[in-house]
Amino acid sequence: MEFTVGATLSKGLNRALATLVGGSLAVGAHLVAQLGGEKGEPILLAVFIFIAASAATFSRFIPEVKARYDYGVLIFILTFAMVAVSSYRVEDLIEFAHERVTTIAVGVATCLFTTVFVFPVWAGEDLHNLAAGNLDKLAEFLEGMESECFGETSSCENLEGKAFLHVYKSVLNSKVREDSLSTFARWEPIHGKFGFRHPWKQYQELGTLCRQCASSMEALASCVIILKGSQYPEANPELCLRTGAACAAMSSHSARVLRGLSLTVRTMTAPSPANGDMSAATKAASDFGTEFSEDGALLQAMHVAVVASLLSDIVAQIERITESTNDLARLACFKKPERSPSAVVINIED
Repeated sequence: MEFTVGATLSKGLNRALATLVGGSLAVGAHLVAQLGGEKGEPILLAVFIFIAASAATFSRFIPEVKARYDYGVLIFILTFAMVAVSSYRVEDLIEFAHERVTTIAVGVATCLFTTVFVFPVWAGEDLHNLAAGNLDKLAEFLEGMESECFGETSSCENLEGKAFLHVYKSVLNSKVREDSLSTFARWEPIHGKFGFRHPWKQYQELGTLCRQCASSMEALASCVIILKGSQYPEANPELCLRTGAACAAMSSHSARVLRGLSLTVRTMTAPSPANGDMSAATKAASDFGTEFSEDGALLQAMHVAVVASLLSDIVAQIERITESTNDLARLACFKKPERSPSAVVINIED
């Protein structure tokens, strides 16, 4: 992230602007302080430095300033203090400030040229791929649940060592990287498929929903691991079959929905308005909810029903993820999917 185009642009422009503003204000403060005479000048300069440094420091507590301009604020404090204090030792203060601004400008220009034209690494592209990758990881978890825990041939042996039960953890830990990439992406110019005013904030909203879903998956994984050796499900094989079938349907259809959403983000193609898998997953969750409220056997076997209940909650969260992805597709103007050539029907009239 520190070597992306957005990071370089952010730090370079922050440094250049902070140096220019800090140097200019320091020169102004020096000219005002000279009005106080030889005795009053050092006192006035000390007051100006204290006020400027305090105001800049407290501005860092503002979330928007902290996220986008924190580096610039630090450079501003350094430049202001350096130029103001140097007024005692440097005869030509304007020339000193000019040299510092010129040096900063040359360094920023060199970094920007190298990062943008020699070896560009785009924060926006990394954020885009991160969003698609998180959707794939959620889908991988549900695919593993469907095949390893709810399938007809599933053995539920050695679940703790299964990779799919831990794949959601990287989604839970993606917030810091996601926020940093989103901040840097806003500084980047138009590149590739990402146009002017691309909705980078929508990626953060999508990431928040993915982490909420991953949290439910964490609860589901813990529940499955704890109950894998339990003898309770075997006490009612018919109930186990019914619940397993409902869980398998919700897992399978939900995984297909997430895979489709990941493909939508990766290819920047608008999703299809009609999503059969989402409807099927929602129906399976709704049917189980109705059966759970009416069937006394399910009420007695809470250890079995809790797994399906968690899956029902995951289906509802995936529906919100689908809506957020649709919003991203609309705001970013994803291209319309290419229609596959339909079969030609020839009517032969007598």
